[in-house]
Amino acid sequence: MELPSSTDLERIRILLADDHPVYRDGLTSILRSVPEFEVVGEAETGLEAVALAERLQPDVVLMDVHMPEMNGIDSARAITRASPHIGILMLSMLDDDASVFSAMRAGARGYLLKGSRRREIIRAVFAAADGEAIFSPVIAKRMIYYFDSQSRSAAEEAFPELTEREREALDLIAQGLNNADIAAKLGLRTKTVRNHVSNILNKLQVSDRAHAIVLAREKLKLDEGRVK
Repeated sequence: MELPSSTDLERIRILLADDHPVYRDGLTSILRSVPEFEVVGEAETGLEAVALAERLQPDVVLMDVHMPEMNGIDSARAITRASPHIGILMLSMLDDDASVFSAMRAGARGYLLKGSRRREIIRAVFAAADGEAIFSPVIAKRMIYYFDSQSRSAAEEAFPELTEREREALDLIAQGLNNADIAAKLGLRTKTVRNHVSNILNKLQVSDRAHAIVLAREKLKLDEGRVK
């Protein structure tokens, strides 16, 4: 179902993909309350989401993980392959590692639980539109624990191409921090952090922060397994 668009100001254009009308209506109400947002379309199936994303070219897609015809993970993969500039936020009741990292491997920039508060959803849309990686607080805490549990020597062995400062920045990226927060943590200028992030993405040969997090997790996990 395609909705009328507005061109009176530059907005973040959003496509919703969820097969539950009640939840979708609630999400639409939240998004329409933000002047910077414009809901340009709604999809009830994964295949419809892929088709609408290709035709409407939204800035952000909010996608349910469980969708009829094509699940949200496969839909996200199809959308990012065709239009890598579209930011995808996954929505789910599941907070397990397998679901989160499967979504990120498929190209999602973030993962929200369906119980997320209004301000979390709004912040996530802004972040996804800006190319940031964003997670629900529960998932972010789990990622912090995971990366904190890795030793410095393991991180150095996994990423010999990164400088010590770049490894510190990658650890903070994995915790879901944006550039301004990373700058505050490390006592650096935001511009310097942007340069570090750009270097990290280039050295790891990944397209965005979400993929850097996936690679970091998988390399550290592999290294941990070898040590054992």
